[in-house]
Amino acid sequence: MSSSKAPRTVLVVDDSAFMRKLVAEMVDGAGDFRVVGTARNGRDALRKIHALQPDLVTMDIEMPELDGIGALGYIMSEAPRPVIMLSGAATGDAGDLTIRALELGAVDFVRKPSGPISLDLATVRDQLLDALRAAEQVNLRGVELLARPHEPAAHRPLMPGVAATRAVAIAASTGGPRALADIIPRLPGSLDAAVFVVQHMPAGFTRSLAERLDAQSQVPVCEARHGESVRHNRVYIAPGGWHMRVELVHGAPAIALDETPPVWGVRPSADPLFRSVAEVFGRRAIGVVLTGMGRDGAAGVRAIRDAGGTGLAQDRASSIIYGMPQAAVQGGGVDRILGLEVLPVAIADLVGRGQATNE
Repeated sequence: MSSSKAPRTVLVVDDSAFMRKLVAEMVDGAGDFRVVGTARNGRDALRKIHALQPDLVTMDIEMPELDGIGALGYIMSEAPRPVIMLSGAATGDAGDLTIRALELGAVDFVRKPSGPISLDLATVRDQLLDALRAAEQVNLRGVELLARPHEPAAHRPLMPGVAATRAVAIAASTGGPRALADIIPRLPGSLDAAVFVVQHMPAGFTRSLAERLDAQSQVPVCEARHGESVRHNRVYIAPGGWHMRVELVHGAPAIALDETPPVWGVRPSADPLFRSVAEVFGRRAIGVVLTGMGRDGAAGVRAIRDAGGTGLAQDRASSIIYGMPQAAVQGGGVDRILGLEVLPVAIADLVGRGQATNE
């Protein structure tokens, strides 16, 4: 970073004085950030944000008086700015709270490696600094309105279903949980396609993401399992730490998970999934590239389009970070660039047209 550029200012929020000290030292030590204050809970954070006007905020999730979720709602309503959440756990309520924070507009999260008080926090130093640097590129207009709350979906029995002959493959990274919360619950229960999702996220959190989306959606959502048959009217989310592909087993599509090396520095990566979807489903495939850093999904959606399928990308205005959609557009794999609000309708329409013309 150029020495002429002033360091970005950061407010550190955590109910533990020890954690505030650790986080502040890591952030200050990077050189391109300056910690202008710390806060002990959400109420304190709101006062400090209005007084200090920090560029960025790191926010613990579980705090007394006003927790990170409540504070985030006020921040995004009153004084929008990029917020990085610090999460103490991946499962249960903590995992669900992390996903909710991302839906509400948090840019990203960093998992404390050993719980709320992590003496080994330095092991995620690079991840935290990368998240803060990515936050500098955030399009705040994309998070101005809080994600619409969804009513729990009506109970639906999980029917055996039929082997999928059409597929929708979705790639998402930074800002993805928020985008998925607007897309998946608005897909019809009779979509007649299998939906595959790669969201860049560590192990544990993808299960919370799947459970939260499942509770809100007409289409059943699950974390994918190796070897399971692929059915219409299902959403399969790649588990954190595993690449997900689709392969033919005895002529029918099935999930394949593997721990081969990361692609573009991430696992799961969208490109391996998209390429496999192109091979198995061809012109009956739709690739969708949502908000995120980097270029994962660009080559994959081009493979889907080259196989006769359709490529869609989220538009700049509704993307938290336009990197992945922009790379997909520049790579020549995108037929249509659409706002978040119309993507579910476009997906359902394309699947319906495919059903009418291909069978």
